Amino acid sequence: MRYLRFMPLFLLLLPVLFSCNKDLKVNADWKDVTVVYGLLDQSDTITYIKITKAFLGEGNALQFAKVPDSSIYPDKLEVRMDEYLLTGADTTFRKSYPCDTVTIHNKEAGDSIFYYPDQLMYFARTLGKLSDSCVYKLFIKNRKTGKEVTAQTGLVRDFELLRPNGNASFPPGQSFNVRWKSVKNSNGKRYQLVIRFIYRETLKSNLTVRSTKYIDWMLFNDVKPVIVANSQLFDLYYPANAFYTVVGSKIKPDSLVTRVAYKCIFFFTVAADDLNTYMEVTEPSLSLVQEKPAFTNINNGIGLFSSRFMKPRFPSESDSMDVSQITIDSLRINAHTKNLGF
Repeated sequence: MRYLRFMPLFLLLLPVLFSCNKDLKVNADWKDVTVVYGLLDQSDTITYIKITKAFLGEGNALQFAKVPDSSIYPDKLEVRMDEYLLTGADTTFRKSYPCDTVTIHNKEAGDSIFYYPDQLMYFARTLGKLSDSCVYKLFIKNRKTGKEVTAQTGLVRDFELLRPNGNASFPPGQSFNVRWKSVKNSNGKRYQLVIRFIYRETLKSNLTVRSTKYIDWMLFNDVKPVIVANSQLFDLYYPANAFYTVVGSKIKPDSLVTRVAYKCIFFFTVAADDLNTYMEVTEPSLSLVQEKPAFTNINNGIGLFSSRFMKPRFPSESDSMDVSQITIDSLRINAHTKNLGF
């Protein structure tokens, strides 16, 4: 009987319940959210900074991303990088690098979900003059709305590569050594090493037809110092047999050519602290907790403004090491590479 008492009240509320607005407003009111991505490297002659705005609309966001007007600010922004010399805890202004706009034309499908091949970028002519003794402050102003966006970063300092030296050797059944030493306050939080194996091919039917090719082997991408403020010796050993496994998986047999092992380049990339944090946050989670907090170091916006250091900057023959004779001989007989024509 208790339920029957509430029945009249329920019947009275029915018109109210079913008269509610059926239009569900998924999208909130639009808000200007500036998205910034930029990485500094003191060896760069030109520094590029990607500045866009977040977009919102009814429909498929992936389709909106392919339309330039969805993310490009309609008016040119005021953008500059200010250089400050670090002296203890103090900073002294030295110079400004004004940024202009340029359209790059080399974006490919798959590089990102955004429009391609043309993308609008802001750039500054740094001409290799950025200093690891300075801090760089990014300033962005929307002249139309007065909105200001800021960020800052230091640079990653060079390090001393100790091994390998002389040549690149991968003795089967043994280990090969990679050793380097960082400097104090290097700002290098994560090290990545790609070994570039360069080889030459000659066409058997015409010995004058030769070409130089290479494969890249990422040996590691997550080696981290204990304390960035201290100088540290990194001394790592890896199984040499892995070299032959990688070569065998990346180079396909070709009965029309002969091949000769030529050079190796040990190509390091070092990430600054904020770039490392960004990578950690965006890496796939291996735990049951899949949700990760978003990371940004942009004031009044979102994104990343940080630095990296590449050694060598543009890998060339002058940065290369000869491949040892034991490695050349092993390429001919190793189970993974003996059919490759070395």
